[in-house]
Amino acid sequence: MTGADAEDDIPLSERKTVTDFCYLLDKSKQLFNGLRDLPQYGHKQWQSYFGRTFDVYTKLWKFQQQHRQILDNRYGLKRWQIGEVASKIGQLYYHYYLRTSETSYLNEAFSFYSAIRQRSYYYQVNKEDRPELVVKKLRYYARYIVVCLLLNKMDLVKVLVKELSEEIEDYTQRFNTEDQLEWNLVLQEVASFVEADPVVLLNDNNCVTVISYRLQEGNVPPLEQGMVVGQLVLADALIIGNSNSQVKFSELTIDMFRMLQALEREPGNLAVQTCKQGILEPNEKPAKRENPHKYLLYKPTFSQLFTFLSASFKELPANSVLLVYLSATGVFPALNSEYEVGPYDFGGVLTNSNRDIVNGEVIQKRNQSQKDMHCLHPGDLLPFTRKPLFIIVDSTNSTAYKNFTNMFGQPLVCLLSPKVYPKSIQDQSQRGSLFTLFLYSPLLAFFSVCGLNSVRRGLWESAQEFLHKVDHDIAQMITRSQTIDQAFLQFFGDEFLRLLLIRFVFCSATLRLHKVFRDSQSFPESYPELPKQDTVESSVLQKHILKMAAILDVQNLFWDHSVEAY
Repeated sequence: MTGADAEDDIPLSERKTVTDFCYLLDKSKQLFNGLRDLPQYGHKQWQSYFGRTFDVYTKLWKFQQQHRQILDNRYGLKRWQIGEVASKIGQLYYHYYLRTSETSYLNEAFSFYSAIRQRSYYYQVNKEDRPELVVKKLRYYARYIVVCLLLNKMDLVKVLVKELSEEIEDYTQRFNTEDQLEWNLVLQEVASFVEADPVVLLNDNNCVTVISYRLQEGNVPPLEQGMVVGQLVLADALIIGNSNSQVKFSELTIDMFRMLQALEREPGNLAVQTCKQGILEPNEKPAKRENPHKYLLYKPTFSQLFTFLSASFKELPANSVLLVYLSATGVFPALNSEYEVGPYDFGGVLTNSNRDIVNGEVIQKRNQSQKDMHCLHPGDLLPFTRKPLFIIVDSTNSTAYKNFTNMFGQPLVCLLSPKVYPKSIQDQSQRGSLFTLFLYSPLLAFFSVCGLNSVRRGLWESAQEFLHKVDHDIAQMITRSQTIDQAFLQFFGDEFLRLLLIRFVFCSATLRLHKVFRDSQSFPESYPELPKQDTVESSVLQKHILKMAAILDVQNLFWDHSVEAY
């Protein structure tokens, strides 16, 4: 029987099934590839395109489930092809999470990635002499690990890293590849990310316990009844990182990763059954957006950064706030500073490193004669102060952003990291900045600055309970101060911004009392300046910090008298 005769023997209905599957498969690939051409900024342009893509993948996924036997027999459908479809659905959910900041979509991405591993969809790939298929498997592992990191599934991350390491070793031994170093670097980055937390939390059985640092119900001190604060809501956040010295994975530095989580609520426990019952489309989720929308920009050029800023500014809803977080190397002005009078004359931060710049010292020398085109100066942000703007600068030249002029009368606050740290703190900089660590988890930072590398779960919980009281008192200090700038109160109505302000005050007060931090440049600053006696140098807050030190038995690290005494 000829091939044509064999094809004629295929029932028409089965032939149509294969044709329909091929159409859906081609259409899904076309739409998925089209996502790369969508602008990453803005809210409105991509929504309908994602909807169409989800719709096609929903049909494709259900179709292959309903007609699996026919597709196996007549199309020769392989398990790795099913895995590839599931992997792309996982990527869709992950990118939808990045676009919307809704952490529930991370759970959905995890559901698909987990099913791929549990059902061994990629198992047969290693038996085929096709390196490109193995690369698909390796990329799947890398994406799965990113999602697990974001969901704090550290135990699973360690298992996946071990499996990925074995897959990479098999891949490089079987094929004469040129990307072995790249994949080994991926392994190193993941391992460094897992070990980045400076404190290990142990339960009663000496097993490591992983906790989430996302915003949880009851974590934010409530506003006092009758307290008048602004009704502004944090809507957008640009998280910008440029650090060659920090742990990095998948274009996320550890500081960017921490700030990303600090601006998210803990996802609910969703019993997602997508792989069994089909895909839940985005519009089936609650319409209410609980998290600010975030853009993650790793080493952006000035042009890219300005484009994202402009798009976010343009679409910022009424009574909303734009947050800009900068974690980058400082760019300093010329040594002759007598003519420094404007927002472009105090330097700034470098968002995109040129290849001939190795560290801050080189940058400083280079900029004695000219300004770097990728340096973000305070003056570059002035146009965006026409709307409420909240800025966090973690840099060796953070204080350049003290030189703001609030030209438009809109709420404007800048939280600025220390310019220098004591040597013992500098040695840990690869694991992330201490300043950002305080904004991410003040308790983790407090343990770290006290040199405590591990702690029992019971002690952690006791310290955490006391910190809730401290947070409550700091909130009262801010709202009851008679001399505080109104900009702080205008931002205080938003839970994320309220928590950042409270943690900033706690950080400032802690470092002022810590004996190692003797240089005034080692203290955080802000614009506008906080009234010190009411906040960061409050005697009430100092007593709280000393009591926290007593709980941890590290009183000897702190001054036990007033700030003025030293």
